[in-house]
Amino acid sequence: MKKSLSGLRLFTCLTITAGQIAAAEAVLGQQQSEAGSRRFNSPALNIATDWIAQREASPVQITNVRVEGTETGLHVVLETLDGELASPITTVSGDALIAEIPNAVLALDEFQQFEPIEGIALVQVTELSDNRVQVVITGADAAPTAAVSTAADGLTLSITPGVAQVDEAEETLRLVVTGEEGSRYVEPNTATATRTDTPLRDIPQSIQVVPREVIEDQQVITLGDALRNVSGVVRSERIFNGEQFIIRGFNASTALRDGFRLNDGGRVGFLELSNLETIEVLKGPASILAGSINPGGAINLVTKQPLSEPFYNLEFQAGNRGLISPSIDLSGPLTTDGRLRYRLNALYRNQDSFRGFDTDDERFFVAPTMSWQIGDRTDLTVYLEYLDDERPGDLGLIALGDEVADVPGDLVVGELDDIAREETLRVAYQFEHRFSDRWKLRNGFSFFRSDASSEIITALSVLDETTGDILLASSFNDSVETALDLQTNVVGEFNTGSIEHQVLLGVDLFRNVLDDNDIRFDFFSPFPFNVFNPVYGTFPRSDREDTPLLNLQDIRDDGLGIYLQDQVTLLDNLKLLAGVRYDTIEQEVTSSPTFLNPTSSESTINEDAFTPRIGVVYQPIEEVSLYGSYSTSFLPNTATTVEGELIQPERGKQFEIGARAELLEGRLTANLALFDITKENVATADPDNFGSSVATGEQRSRGIELDIAGEILPGWNIIANYAYTDAEITDDEDGNEGNRLTGVPENNVNLWTTYDIQNGPLDGLGFGLGINYVSERFGDTANSFTADDYLLTNAAVSYERDNWRAALNIRNLFDIDYIESAGRTRTIGIGPGEPFTIVGSFSIEF
Repeated sequence: MKKSLSGLRLFTCLTITAGQIAAAEAVLGQQQSEAGSRRFNSPALNIATDWIAQREASPVQITNVRVEGTETGLHVVLETLDGELASPITTVSGDALIAEIPNAVLALDEFQQFEPIEGIALVQVTELSDNRVQVVITGADAAPTAAVSTAADGLTLSITPGVAQVDEAEETLRLVVTGEEGSRYVEPNTATATRTDTPLRDIPQSIQVVPREVIEDQQVITLGDALRNVSGVVRSERIFNGEQFIIRGFNASTALRDGFRLNDGGRVGFLELSNLETIEVLKGPASILAGSINPGGAINLVTKQPLSEPFYNLEFQAGNRGLISPSIDLSGPLTTDGRLRYRLNALYRNQDSFRGFDTDDERFFVAPTMSWQIGDRTDLTVYLEYLDDERPGDLGLIALGDEVADVPGDLVVGELDDIAREETLRVAYQFEHRFSDRWKLRNGFSFFRSDASSEIITALSVLDETTGDILLASSFNDSVETALDLQTNVVGEFNTGSIEHQVLLGVDLFRNVLDDNDIRFDFFSPFPFNVFNPVYGTFPRSDREDTPLLNLQDIRDDGLGIYLQDQVTLLDNLKLLAGVRYDTIEQEVTSSPTFLNPTSSESTINEDAFTPRIGVVYQPIEEVSLYGSYSTSFLPNTATTVEGELIQPERGKQFEIGARAELLEGRLTANLALFDITKENVATADPDNFGSSVATGEQRSRGIELDIAGEILPGWNIIANYAYTDAEITDDEDGNEGNRLTGVPENNVNLWTTYDIQNGPLDGLGFGLGINYVSERFGDTANSFTADDYLLTNAAVSYERDNWRAALNIRNLFDIDYIESAGRTRTIGIGPGEPFTIVGSFSIEF
């Protein structure tokens, strides 16, 4: 729901007469002067002396915050266990009453409660530096008033809502302002780049965040559709075993869930979005975050957290091609003290394939999460995710000549009952202990397992590019992949003179095991197929056990990473980020005999690398950040040469300069970046030895990206991005030097904008409109064929009232035929895009 705790609308109504503006300014100045020294229920003592005495005593811990309604307003109760709180010093700023309590600390997370009673918009309790706690009570129309009473076990603020004063005049200009606290489309902080909760404006690298509100407004159900909201990210594949993405010209080698790696095999999979709070994309090398990874960037999926207040959301989606998808999102406290909280997300989805298969897309997903506040300074969160997914065994279309075959987008190059199945399980925990306000220890662990299988009729070769005659053969694939990730780090803050430091020191242990990666391919029983005149069901599928082995491998990767990072505040407007990571990787590949290679082999390689990163941020004014950075990457290869030896790891480096602006009081952000990435020692197929690989040499990607997100005017939100990417092979032994990288468009433009009517009889009605443009791409490193450019139009309409919302979204409004992903070869991964798609939903929150 849009009117959730993170996106509550605040309504302010001001009445101004033309003759009163000057007088109002004078009165306002006088009120602000008086508010600066205002105190409630405190004697006329020497404030400075009293304040110093309070600061010298030991700080009192606030262990609980309660908000209780009364006949005249509400009570805000701050509870303690071992001391009496000092009387606060209070001020008024706009519609907010601010009470600052000296000599106190907050022994719990920041407290927020929206609209506890009519006339009060927000109650917020936060801890400040130097043993101070701040209570901010924001009125809906005017600043509230308060009376203070103290006791041995706490302090009570008795709040009375304020009443806005409006003068009458013959000619009145009535100005109605409807806005939001921040913007639903802007996330100001992230932990993706630094593993610390740092404002984006202080990070010298491009990071884009897709908030939950955007996912809901667009009703996207795949990660690829969600990532269209980020510049420089395109889908490179969408086949039976998952989605793959290109970031800044290079494949994203893995996806992260809450900073933990999900796999190490270069496959993102079909990840579920229903339990995500945000999707974060870090552009460029992300070694500090993820260790060994491709230099294009990293995708981090941030999970929804348990809430301190009861929350229940039920949703039902339906659409064309038989889509049905009920889901639930439940959360709240399990104990009266709120220390034990839960969240449960669950979903079922079924939809006919738009590709003409008889097999449906069907999945079941459940994700319970528990959070336990063990003590005042210790927290533990435990996660579990289970996904059962079944979908068509789709390898896409094929290329004929210098283009993708001119066939309908729903053509199945195979059999209609081709199928792929996958079950995944993730169990994880995150533990945090705060030694003090400045130092904390964090420890986390993640276990991920994937059991996948497929039965597919695969294109073997092209017989005649003119007639469209090809050869098909039976193929089978079974694999079990497990990933274990253990992370421990210490975060601390200290000063050296006037220079502030936030230091991060940590260690990661990672193991990825691919067991019995069994690939079978029946080269000896091929059968003909014509893509222009397809006939199905006439050729028998081979038996799995009788089909020759093409590949049977066990692959184990063990990694150890140690990293150190320092975020240095040299001046208020000058910040330095410096870090280095050391990785040592051991890879072991055991290959069993196959019909191509009758002997078994075993190969082990040990590699280590230092990957430094350094960047600087300069803020000439508070709203603008200028930055420059240098970062590196390191990624082991799993490919082997014809001799059976593993190829040496890939190494990458990036130079980036950019600017970030936060406009309209932070409601609108813009990020402009220029980058230059070089990757060396890239593995590709050996043209002379089938099934083996060689290193092509060097690849380079240069470009410019622009991202804009936020609220332009009250109710009018926008996401717009553009990327120009010049990605090419700069050194190659196979004659591909100078060719463009596979699947990378030179130009990519995305726009999404919504407007919600703010008042009147149509209040709650919203509209959305967007476009997606991707330019021409090459489908292989030889640049032998292209996928044409395309332009999509998307639209939406929604209506929200009280605690329910109804929405209708249309993707590909004009039913354009297009190729979304250029694939990896002429017969694998060429993916047609979805045709006209309509999704309706109804959700209720209580």
